[in-house]
Amino acid sequence: MNTLLYAALDAAARGWHVFPLRPGSKRPAGHPERDCPRTGECAAGHRKWEQRATTDPNLIERIWQHRPYNVGIATGPSGLLVVDLDMPKGKSSSGTPSGVTTFKALCERAGQAVPTTRTVRTASGGLHLYFAAPAGMRLTNTAGTLAPLVDTRAWGGYVVAPGSTIPAGAYEVFTAAPVAEAPGWLLDALKPVRRPTKPLSLPRPGRATRLAEVALERETAAVAGAAEGGRNARLLAGARAMGRFVAWGDLPRTVVEEAFQQAGEAAGLSPAECRATIRSALNWSIRTARPREAA
Repeated sequence: MNTLLYAALDAAARGWHVFPLRPGSKRPAGHPERDCPRTGECAAGHRKWEQRATTDPNLIERIWQHRPYNVGIATGPSGLLVVDLDMPKGKSSSGTPSGVTTFKALCERAGQAVPTTRTVRTASGGLHLYFAAPAGMRLTNTAGTLAPLVDTRAWGGYVVAPGSTIPAGAYEVFTAAPVAEAPGWLLDALKPVRRPTKPLSLPRPGRATRLAEVALERETAAVAGAAEGGRNARLLAGARAMGRFVAWGDLPRTVVEEAFQQAGEAAGLSPAECRATIRSALNWSIRTARPREAA
């Protein structure tokens, strides 16, 4: 069995959802959304790498026997929170502390030792610390929020699995310990701040029909009030439901996008996650909408 296939199967056996990265690269394999053919597994809309990530060993074998893909681990679906401790870059970085040094200082400030957990050395010499994300808390990625050169990967993020290789070097297991629970101080620092709910100020669509207006208000209200864990799915369903009104000319697409963007962010989703979901949902719905008389 080749090394990369073994790495993918090993990660999947641990319950981690994997997907292919381009050979010798950290970038996801497959087509970008702008080039999506909307056929096959994308027939109902573009499927991003996080949606394609799998633990199915049969599917994994078929994929990795096709090409020597590097292995990506989708941290969100895998229930992982990975702390990415990077190395300083550039000629002027000689006096800059590494992410490892900075994270150690954060632990000391919290009155705790650096946790012992599964750790992967990256190709650049940094470290990935794997933690179990708590159930019921939907963490997203951060970049420098905790400290410089200390990033985190959760929902919407991924890490390169050990066994993968890029031109800068290989990803290797550094500490083969069990995955530890995420420390409380770390979760407190990363806990999403729920913004106070405020009434949505929907833009007034000049040529909208009353039915379309009511539908937009109803769907966006449902998104804004969605509970954690089902927010993205509710946003996807709501935007798909409104796509037909855009296709029929009852609502401008920009009005629908703005309304759902506001609703998704009010529910606690990140702006980037909202934009991607809304775009994908409307593209699918507009493309598949039946004529008004047949609806």
